[in-house]
Amino acid sequence: MSELRAAIIGVGRLGALHARKYAALSGVRLCYVVDTDPTRARAIAAETGAVALPHHRALAGKVELASVATPGRTHYEIARDLMLLGVDVLLEKPMAATLAEATELAEIASRAGRILQIGHVERFNPAIVRLRSILNAPRFIECHRLAPFSERGTDVDVILDLMIHDLDVVLSATVAEVVALEAVGVAILTERIDVANARIRFADRLIANLNASRVAPRRERKIRFFQPDAYISLDYEARRIQVYRKNPPPPGSSYPVISAELIDMGEGDPLGDEIAAFVDSVRTRATPAVNPADGLRVMKLSERILETIRQEAILAAGDS
Repeated sequence: MSELRAAIIGVGRLGALHARKYAALSGVRLCYVVDTDPTRARAIAAETGAVALPHHRALAGKVELASVATPGRTHYEIARDLMLLGVDVLLEKPMAATLAEATELAEIASRAGRILQIGHVERFNPAIVRLRSILNAPRFIECHRLAPFSERGTDVDVILDLMIHDLDVVLSATVAEVVALEAVGVAILTERIDVANARIRFADRLIANLNASRVAPRRERKIRFFQPDAYISLDYEARRIQVYRKNPPPPGSSYPVISAELIDMGEGDPLGDEIAAFVDSVRTRATPAVNPADGLRVMKLSERILETIRQEAILAAGDS
């Protein structure tokens, strides 16, 4: 098959990483970069051998695929326009700013026959990939995703900015429906929710407790699983898994023995693997690794968490 032509819309920190991955990928030619900051666009274009363009609509007829790495509130308009122009899209999380927008994007992709892959990059984290062979009907999941404050991502609440990564991983571990939800969140440095906690019960009796903060003193990206045969602790950033299992008592003892296993997955390249999977879907027209239905499931739960937090805030204001 001939070389695919690609574009990046939004070349800030994350979009610049996308651009470099595409530029290094065989079978794909990064042709264009688009950004509202022309100086930034020209700099990334010069680095990658692409051409800087002022607006995503100027890509009509010029590319087969594109990554959208702009602020979350712009995702709907840009992804919609690109798909209607006949372009397949790798859309960074969040899928959109609202569930209604995300639903429309999924419908457009279906009607137009376009590949729409949602950028839940943790699915491609080597530790998460390895985890799939270890998980066995977990009963409790605990997540901590903390970060010092940065202006990046503050156009949406911390649920759509940070917690959404863990929501996707949790939802990929169960097909059961949510039957109960408690959530609380507060704004600290922005007008949106900066710190949040959600406790979710699923129909299969799995409980997930998620914590997210973008005003923490240090970074932390960890998720822990408790299941009948093991306790599993995973560090997203170190790409390391610790597994503790209960083994039968040795002869002459009444107490089981706990065995520990450390699985170090090494550096890996989650973003590169994500982009390669997207390109493969574009070539083969196969369903992408993280498809619109996956994205919508996360968006539905995210919106339910946000609505629960709003209702809790209203009740708290009434009590005072």
